[in-house]
Amino acid sequence: MNFRPLARSLASSAFFLLIFFIFAKQISAASDPDWTRPFPPFRIAGNLYYVGSADLASYLVVTPDGLILINSNLVSSAPLIRKSVESLGFKFSDIKILLISHAHSDHCGGSAEIIRLTHAKYFVMEGDVPVVESGGKTDFQYGNQPDQLYPPTHVDRVLHNGDTIRLGDAVLTAHLTAGHTKGTTTWTMNEKENGRILHVVIVGGPNVNPGYKLVRNTAYPQIASDYKRGFAVLDSLPCDVFLGAHGGYFDLKENYARWKNGDQDAFIDPSGYRAYIADREKAFEAELAKQSAAK
Repeated sequence: MNFRPLARSLASSAFFLLIFFIFAKQISAASDPDWTRPFPPFRIAGNLYYVGSADLASYLVVTPDGLILINSNLVSSAPLIRKSVESLGFKFSDIKILLISHAHSDHCGGSAEIIRLTHAKYFVMEGDVPVVESGGKTDFQYGNQPDQLYPPTHVDRVLHNGDTIRLGDAVLTAHLTAGHTKGTTTWTMNEKENGRILHVVIVGGPNVNPGYKLVRNTAYPQIASDYKRGFAVLDSLPCDVFLGAHGGYFDLKENYARWKNGDQDAFIDPSGYRAYIADREKAFEAELAKQSAAK
């Protein structure tokens, strides 16, 4: 008797059971229902589109040579993102490059599935490469938490601060803004809208999560200095269109309501960007002072 087909079937079943387990764990860990709630896809400016959920942001960059997707979100997010891409009239299989904001399960958990479906190339900032390729197991904070893990995914190109991604007529720049993770990436690009060149900033993640050690962190000794360097980068970026890894960063729901009512400049918010970065930097400095005083 040939046992190979049976072995392959059992291996396949085991893989899908593992994926189902991760789905269930991640959904139970996602305390915010907006992480999985569908949101209307729409064009932000130029060739840049929103294709994420009500809070987990995903972006589509459209070029004559294919599509770039930024953020795969949760393990369970691929169908939602696919539906958004296709409802805009684009082919999901035309995604050629997948990028992420950082290597947490709510922003890169769906990468393996999206790559399986599209055969896209995966580009990740150097500090986050070991994390995504381990499925989250080497994350300095969450590596031992099963509900934060996701399928390990091979990285095709290792990015460094200042690297550019080019496809067709699109050019994106990767800015290392580490701290939240070792490879947190803020993306910038220019989009043309109504004869204007708009500077787009997609903030990668400036928050100090509960439980983060900013002082004497043996798993990430340079975490505080990385945060400081990251805020210096964010402070230096010219910004017209303010976006981010979470819709809550840039008031997605409120701005979309304005956009839907005809305000085509609803996402042009340089003052909102400055205020948000200043607020997050102040929160970081306060937490650093608190932990430094307690050491």
